[in-house]
Amino acid sequence: MAEITISLPDLIRLQADARALKLPAARQVRSRQAGLQHSPQRGRGMAFAEVRQYQPGDDIRSIDWRVTARRQAPHTKLYEEERERPVLLLCDLGPSLFFASTGAYKQVRCAQAASILAWLALWAGDQVGGIVFNTRELIVQRPARRKKSVLQFLDTLAKLQQHPGQNEGKEMSAENAFGLDQAIAEVRRVAHTGSRIFVISDFMNISGDTGTLLGALARHNTVSALRIIDPLEQHMPESGRFAVAGPDGPVWFDASNSRFQSAWRQKLEEHEQALESCFRMSGVSSATLSTAENPATALKPLLGPGGRIG
Repeated sequence: MAEITISLPDLIRLQADARALKLPAARQVRSRQAGLQHSPQRGRGMAFAEVRQYQPGDDIRSIDWRVTARRQAPHTKLYEEERERPVLLLCDLGPSLFFASTGAYKQVRCAQAASILAWLALWAGDQVGGIVFNTRELIVQRPARRKKSVLQFLDTLAKLQQHPGQNEGKEMSAENAFGLDQAIAEVRRVAHTGSRIFVISDFMNISGDTGTLLGALARHNTVSALRIIDPLEQHMPESGRFAVAGPDGPVWFDASNSRFQSAWRQKLEEHEQALESCFRMSGVSSATLSTAENPATALKPLLGPGGRIG
C-alpha cells in the first residue's frame, strides 16, 4: 500500500539521505565572513577579494584610482562571487498530489524532496526558505541560514499534507482556493535576485499564465521544476477495474473500456504538450520524480559534487 503521509520526525530523519548525497569533494574555500563560500556560479552577489597591479585585459572600470595614485602604478580591484544565496522551495500539496498507485503519495515525495534539498542548502551555508500550499492555506517562510528555520519549514510540510476524509462535507469556492499560479507569484514577490528556486509539483493544474509566471521568476533567478509523476498516469493498464483514491473518496474506472482509454491518451497527450510548452516558454530546467522512486536518487542529476545545489 502506498505511503499516504509523512511525519515531521521522518522528514528530519532524511538528513541521512542528504548526507549520502554529499560525496567527498576536494575544494578550497576562502572566506572573509562566516558562512560565505566562493564559487563562479551564476546569480550570486559580488564580494571584494583584493587589489593587485593592473594587467592587460583587466576591466578598466575596476581600476582602484586611490591605490593607483598612492602607488603611482595602475591597480585594479578583484571580485569573486559569493556562494551563499537564498534557496527557495515552492511545494505544492494540492488535491492532485493526494494520489499514488505505488510507492508513496505525491505529497509525500514532494515533502521528502524538499526536505533533502533544505538540508543540503543549510549545510552549504545557504539561506533556506520556501512556500508551502494546499487549496486552503499558503504559508511563506522567508530564507534564513538557521537550523531552526529548516525545522519550521519541515513542520509546515508535515502539517499541510492532506489526510483521508478531511475534505468530506467541506466545500470551497475556486475563487478562495490557492493554486500553483498564485504560489509562483508569491515566490516572485519574496525572492531576492540571484535566488535558487525549486518548484516541486505534479503540474497537473497549470494554466495559460503558468509559463509567463515561471519565465518572470526565472529572469533574475535560477529556477528548476521538479515534476512528481505516478506510473499509472504515464501508462494506463490495458484491462481491469481499478479504484483511485482521492480527497473526496475513491474513483473507479474500467481500463478495458476502449472509449475511456482513447479519452485518457488524448488528455495525457494534450497535458504533456501544454507542459512542454510551459517549460520551454519559461526557460526553466525540469526533472521528474516518480512516486515509485527514491527521492534522493531522483535529485542526484540536479546536484553538483558533494551534494552541492547548482
